[in-house]
Amino acid sequence: MAAAVLLGVVSYTATKPEPRSRASSGASTVAEVSAEPRPGVYPELVKLARRDAADRLAVGRPDAPVVMVEYADFKCGYCGKFARDSEPALVKKYVGDGTLRIEWRNFPIFGNESESAARASWAAGRQGRFWQFHAAAYAQGSKEKGFSADRLDDLARTAGVKDINRFRDDRESDAAEAAVRKDQAEAYGLGATSTPSFLVNGRPIAGAQPTETFTRAIEAAKKDAEKNGPVRPVTSDPARIVPPKTGAATATTGPTTSAPASASANAEPSRSGTEKKDSEGSEDGKGSKGGKGAEGDR
Repeated sequence: MAAAVLLGVVSYTATKPEPRSRASSGASTVAEVSAEPRPGVYPELVKLARRDAADRLAVGRPDAPVVMVEYADFKCGYCGKFARDSEPALVKKYVGDGTLRIEWRNFPIFGNESESAARASWAAGRQGRFWQFHAAAYAQGSKEKGFSADRLDDLARTAGVKDINRFRDDRESDAAEAAVRKDQAEAYGLGATSTPSFLVNGRPIAGAQPTETFTRAIEAAKKDAEKNGPVRPVTSDPARIVPPKTGAATATTGPTTSAPASASANAEPSRSGTEKKDSEGSEDGKGSKGGKGAEGDR
């Protein structure tokens, strides 16, 4: 609850797109990111980085000075845009030199296919192919084909998952359901209402912002981290995930105590019974979204 209140105070407005008038004047549309943490706010959000060396849905050193937590849905068009346009550059520049770790959180908010894809990504991770599944699911035009059971099998094969029968069993398992629910509850507990949403060492960023926005946030977080010394990662089995306690937020009933973060123009809102347009402009009442994988899988 405390983290939700804090995020409500910080809000995502610090990284919302510039007004049209400013953008049209030729001024930069890159969101400003403060180089200084806000006392009493960011320390709470920084704790959400798990830094689990056994996490199969993360890439980068567990002791990296900067952790970016990504909350995303495989049916989200803007998540796909980030996965294709910005994330590869961040991985090459910052994960490659040990500065950045990216931790994926499944945040399916657009219905049954979103949930199925989330469980499937977790199942692919069980065989060390999460990030390859992520790339296949977010490939241009992929989401338009949907995420039926047969389609998920095809994506798994494209990702190089070797044991398809195990993949099927894993994605329908209680463990997969618990893992997705845990990530969902974390996102809803923060007051997140749209995808993609990010935390960069506790700094919130909403939507598929320009790459420069993430670069600024990472550089600022790196400077802050240099003052605090090395980070000690944890080592645990990511398969041993405990489902949220009774009363925790779920996909159908978000938390009633948190202050929702304001939605970015580059993020897709949680479906609330109304039609919306996806990132490519097509009418889609179910929405769309995407994600990322395990260290050493790239």
